[in-house]
Amino acid sequence: MLRIAVVGSGPSGIYAAQGLVQQARVPNIEVHVLDRLPCPYGLVRYGVAPDHTKIKSLQSNLRTVLEHERITFVGHIEVGSHGLTPERLLGLYHAVVYCVGAARDRQLGIPGEDLPGSHSATDFVSWYSAHPDATRNGFALSTGTAVVIGVGNVAVDVARILARSAQELTPTDVPQDVLDALGRSRVRDVHMVGRRGPSQARFTTKELRELGSLPSARMVVTPADLALDPAYADASGVTAAALPAVNRRNLDTVRTWGDESDPAPRSPNGPRIHLRFFLRPVEFLEADGAVAGVRFERTAPDGLGGVQGTGAYEDIAAGLVLRAVGYRGVPLPGLPFDADRGTVPHRDGRVLRGGKPSPGEYVAGWIKRGPTGVIGTNRPCAKETVASLLDDAGALVQRSVVEDPLRELRASGHRPVLWAGWRAIEAAEEELGRSLGRPSVKITGWDDLLAAALGRGGS
Repeated sequence: MLRIAVVGSGPSGIYAAQGLVQQARVPNIEVHVLDRLPCPYGLVRYGVAPDHTKIKSLQSNLRTVLEHERITFVGHIEVGSHGLTPERLLGLYHAVVYCVGAARDRQLGIPGEDLPGSHSATDFVSWYSAHPDATRNGFALSTGTAVVIGVGNVAVDVARILARSAQELTPTDVPQDVLDALGRSRVRDVHMVGRRGPSQARFTTKELRELGSLPSARMVVTPADLALDPAYADASGVTAAALPAVNRRNLDTVRTWGDESDPAPRSPNGPRIHLRFFLRPVEFLEADGAVAGVRFERTAPDGLGGVQGTGAYEDIAAGLVLRAVGYRGVPLPGLPFDADRGTVPHRDGRVLRGGKPSPGEYVAGWIKRGPTGVIGTNRPCAKETVASLLDDAGALVQRSVVEDPLRELRASGHRPVLWAGWRAIEAAEEELGRSLGRPSVKITGWDDLLAAALGRGGS
């Protein structure tokens, strides 16, 4: 029996586990999927917006993998706690595949970034997704204007949630305290701002179009911003023809919002989403010790595919700023780490120590390649790592490991949550939803999650 630990139960970890048990090269592989949280699915549960029900339905496919007879979900296990170092893991398992993602947001590095009222989009997403580590309050929804810095899919998600009504989110699993807070929100103007033009924005067209299909929100674009983009300004479409298809579709979508004859019905009192381009944040403005807005420098294309500052500035007053400028991997104590790339150094998924492969240690997902791609990108990434591990299987199975890793984990002070415990959390969330007259509603706190899981025989 070749026993393997996969650390992280998001898509990359689950795809790695699936690849290990469904291959025919090496028989008798058993996989334990470890996670710091008592709940599986990673960003599918705690990163996908609650109104994206189609993407969230991917959980059904991931569930099927975790219910495989040779895969065991082991939640509430944190590498680094109770002496569980990477070295110790290699004493419990023949091999370890780290799929721990990229948990930290990128910093802008400009004055005032840490003022109250300035948050990473990661924090906001964690709040409305009920992550147990999330702050349960503190977002300035009493302000009339919010700024979202960034023009990727995460920026689109948080702008859309800010613009949705509580009534629209009631059928989702969004936590009740979030639903109540959004129902009291006074945000009516959401400015989503990027330093480059619409032809270079990183959102996908489907997510961009969703902004324009909100029942009451109105899209607002600034003609002066759009005119700076050569691909947008070229009425013949010759310049745009050289762009990838997704960028051309994005331009077409933005053009519909620039057409004042757009007949889409809008609520006169509904929120407005302002899509702004060619503005680079340079400073957070302060009033009474909190964020009062953001100062942007106008940028312009530099002719080389980037932008350059023009020396002209524009201030946008706002009491809430959400920074959606990307993620970074964080070091895992005991594993090598490339601080510049925010990844674990590897070769074909094999962890490198001192430039040489470390026997039994592997990586997949964002901690391997950086925070790029969509959920499906994790599948070929995991496939490459699994192939490397299978190539090494003959040597790995010779390593001496303990007979029962779960017993050793419990003896070290861990309280693992197994699959039955996770199903107990699901049942508790369904029960909570029924009590509120809603579908399943997420449980938010560590104590309540563990009470549901461990109190029903899930350890």
